[in-house]
Amino acid sequence: MQGPLCSVFPSTPAQVSSVEDLYEFICSGPLIRKLGLTSERIADSIDKWLSHGSRLCRLFQLNELYLTAPQKARFYHYYIPVFVWCEGKISKHVSQFKDSEDIPPLVIGFSAPQGCGKTTLVFALSYLFQTTGRKSATLSIDDFYLTAEGQANLREANPGNALLEFRGNAGSHDLPFSIETLSALSKLKKAGMNMKLPRYDKSAYSGRGDRVDPSTWPEVEAPLTVVLFEGWMLGFKPLPVEVVQAVDPQLEIVNKNLEAYYDAWDKFVKAWVVIKIQDPSCVYQWRLQAEIAMREAGNPGMTDEEVKDFVSRYLPAYKAYLPTLYAEGPRGSHPENLLPIEIDEGRNPILEYAKDGTQFPPRIPTLLKAARNSLFPHEFA
Repeated sequence: MQGPLCSVFPSTPAQVSSVEDLYEFICSGPLIRKLGLTSERIADSIDKWLSHGSRLCRLFQLNELYLTAPQKARFYHYYIPVFVWCEGKISKHVSQFKDSEDIPPLVIGFSAPQGCGKTTLVFALSYLFQTTGRKSATLSIDDFYLTAEGQANLREANPGNALLEFRGNAGSHDLPFSIETLSALSKLKKAGMNMKLPRYDKSAYSGRGDRVDPSTWPEVEAPLTVVLFEGWMLGFKPLPVEVVQAVDPQLEIVNKNLEAYYDAWDKFVKAWVVIKIQDPSCVYQWRLQAEIAMREAGNPGMTDEEVKDFVSRYLPAYKAYLPTLYAEGPRGSHPENLLPIEIDEGRNPILEYAKDGTQFPPRIPTLLKAARNSLFPHEFA
């Protein structure tokens, strides 16, 4: 017996039923329509979905037979659909080059607020690329923060501006270093080439942070398939002065600084995943949850008041720039290469509904049952 479905259709009804349940669950995911996936395509590739799920269970040390509902949703409604989307963008990118040409890696940007789980998403995607035989590199905008000395100079140059007192907002990044790094990554096309990726230590200098010693930076080898570049303000674009002044007068210099960020970051990004939140105050709640968990585990963490002060330095930028990012997308982005994902307070994608109020997509086990019956006519007669 041959065919793509054979490996996931054992010869016992109970086992097949569990596969059908998973198929229905995948089809009910909120990203299915955004990805242009049909029930037929999902049925044809169900073995790959199961394989990706098994890999993620190994990565996060979970038993795939006993996943909780939130864990299953996180894998099959979020991480794997985004991975499938990334694979599609990579295939399109590769198709633009001739067979004899060296292909540069595709840079995919992940713009998402702090605490929403973007780093874990990128971690999962990187692992899936690794386990499917493709080399990836991961970068955060955090890796391009100014050194401790540079941050001190920025603080002194902007006395009284709370938004530039610590790292975070536009102006606190080493943009020439960003350009140098992203340009070098785009040249990692041939086997034998390699480079080190910068990293940043947020705990250095009593939490003010500093760039990690280059001798400890991780190394990546060519040929790279994809670069996963994530950050809380990735894709933000400058607004009219009166708009940012209405949010917070201190944003005016931040807004001016933002003008240089397209050439340093955004122009390198060819595909975008924008994770959307309904209320920026979620950032405070998420950060507070993380710090409480750290304190309960016996590790140093910020007090509730310190968390409030920390997040308050980012909220003006969220309030000013997120509406435009969500409405227009990042500068230079194309709708075909943009995947917007709205998440709830639990950090899970929000289910979409059709105009008539019905859930999309519908649960359609019929196709899978037909495929099963054609493969196993005697067992299920």
